[in-house]
Amino acid sequence: MPTDPRTHALGETKPLGPVDRFGNWLSMRTLERHVGSPVGKRIADIGSGFEAVIGRRFGARAESVVIVDLSLSPAVHATPNVTAVEGRLPEVMATLPDGTVDIALCVSVLEHLEDPAATLVELRRVLAPGGVLFVNVPSWAGKRFLEFSAFRLGLSPREEMDDHKTYYDPRDLWPMLVAAGFLPHAITCRRHKGGLNTFAVCKIAP
Repeated sequence: MPTDPRTHALGETKPLGPVDRFGNWLSMRTLERHVGSPVGKRIADIGSGFEAVIGRRFGARAESVVIVDLSLSPAVHATPNVTAVEGRLPEVMATLPDGTVDIALCVSVLEHLEDPAATLVELRRVLAPGGVLFVNVPSWAGKRFLEFSAFRLGLSPREEMDDHKTYYDPRDLWPMLVAAGFLPHAITCRRHKGGLNTFAVCKIAP
């Protein structure tokens, strides 16, 4: 039986806790190593969170940035160079044209979705030739850490853990990426953050 659909973006109803802020910092470091210079690139941050911390950081240097989540802060809407799109995944992705994104970011999103496979298909659709998708998701090992942080230590939002639909090791995520249309030789999928996350890089041929 499906859970009740969520009605808010991460960080909308309460500030991010220390675990989420540290996780964003680690994700940003990893993405900066892999993305390289965003200058001249069209970037999409899908499931960005209310304040779109990662997408807005890249946005200052990119050609353009599309930021998508259930709801986005006034600061996101007011950010130069940013197109803010509010709506539920995967349906809201239909508003994005085919082949118009050079770099797509999907960080800590798939685990919250009722239909993550459809969202991956949409991410593949919007990527331009030569484009790259970066995916970060919590692993099954990360489940134990995240739940301990939320339910025992109170360092992570309990409602976010209860909104998780599943977790992903590389063997779980890799076939979903292939089914979405990414070619096996162009997918790198590995453990990340001490095994607490799975990180994937999916490239499209030029």
